[in-house]
Amino acid sequence: MIRSFNCKETQKIFNRLFSKKLPQDIQMKARQKLLLADAAADITDLRIPPGNRLEELKDDRKGQHSIRINAQWRICFTREYGNPYDVEITDYH
Repeated sequence: MIRSFNCKETQKIFNRLFSKKLPQDIQMKARQKLLLADAAADITDLRIPPGNRLEELKDDRKGQHSIRINAQWRICFTREYGNPYDVEITDYH
């Protein structure tokens, strides 16, 4: 279960609200991925579907994981006690 969000726009999308700050074309798919993260009992649950491309991040994002929304956008988060924290939708490239 998602315990916290790192940005209000991500929380809006999770709560079925429209975000003016994020591209409209990613919002539905992003919500589906957020629901997967919310329901995941273990981090390995996010390996399915393979299109999620679950990754452990490095450098300034060390300690975070990400799943893909599309080629440009990611959902990044940390995990504590099996739950996602500091969840955000970002284009960190």
